[in-house]
Amino acid sequence: MKTINVVNGPENASEIILGCMRMPKLSVEEAAVMIRTAADNGINFFDHATCYEDGVAESRFGDAFGMTGIKREDVFIQSKCGIHIDRKEFDWSRDDILESVSGSLKRLKTDYLDVLLLHRPDLIFDPEEVAEAFDLLEKEGKVRYFGVSNVTPGQLMLLKKYVRQHLVFDQLQFSLDQSQLIDGGLYINNLTTERSIDRDNEVLNYCRLNDITIQAWSPLQAGMFGGCFIDNPDFSELNEVLGRLADKYGVTKSAVAIAWILRHPARMQAIAGTMDPGHLADICRASDIRLTHHEWYELYLTSGRFLP
Repeated sequence: MKTINVVNGPENASEIILGCMRMPKLSVEEAAVMIRTAADNGINFFDHATCYEDGVAESRFGDAFGMTGIKREDVFIQSKCGIHIDRKEFDWSRDDILESVSGSLKRLKTDYLDVLLLHRPDLIFDPEEVAEAFDLLEKEGKVRYFGVSNVTPGQLMLLKKYVRQHLVFDQLQFSLDQSQLIDGGLYINNLTTERSIDRDNEVLNYCRLNDITIQAWSPLQAGMFGGCFIDNPDFSELNEVLGRLADKYGVTKSAVAIAWILRHPARMQAIAGTMDPGHLADICRASDIRLTHHEWYELYLTSGRFLP
């Protein structure tokens, strides 16, 4: 597994992350196998959020981690706060951030988070309150690094005006099907397609210019809730190319789709959310291959895009 040194952030972080949103469906023993499988395949980065089954995902991980024999200092544990499904609101207030982190630490059975991300923008957030919370969490040793999830350049700039710590991650949706991060730049000034619409205010380029590492979520998902595009008949042309390249490199179609993300020079991390140990091991093979320039474009175009 290749690793990246995040500027102003963790060093030697695996370029594939295990996303733990679906971990509540596993028993504690099964979760331990999943964590161990991730580690055996080079993954040392685990992603959580307080809203994943209302904290059950964190609790299941916390209960299972001690059974794996893995040292806490050998992994990076990340969680996100701010989404409150029960209250139907997003909350970045000082007290909510602090309370959320305390809950995460208790459920994960750890003294600190390697990374805390603010999860989707609170539309009435006060950046000074965020700064107060971050300062206290850093001072108390509860959080080492900070970032955001699904946040625009303007929101990042507002935060950076007040927050003293570096914001080192922005977690965003990106895949062969959901490629809005790059589409707008290709179809600039083109009225023949809605893909010319700038949907995120050039957040990819902003992150690259400001040393913010992008973590790509749902890298195999079609749409927001459309299932997986692998072997999906609605993506027959894409799957034909994925299959051909999978045969060439001796990996699965899923690994090729993840390799497409990792091939981007922004040096993104890809979040794998599977809870199937075998599937995760297959996905991790993505780190072993490097698609050619032509193969990257071939996959992009057969996903439904075109060159203007």
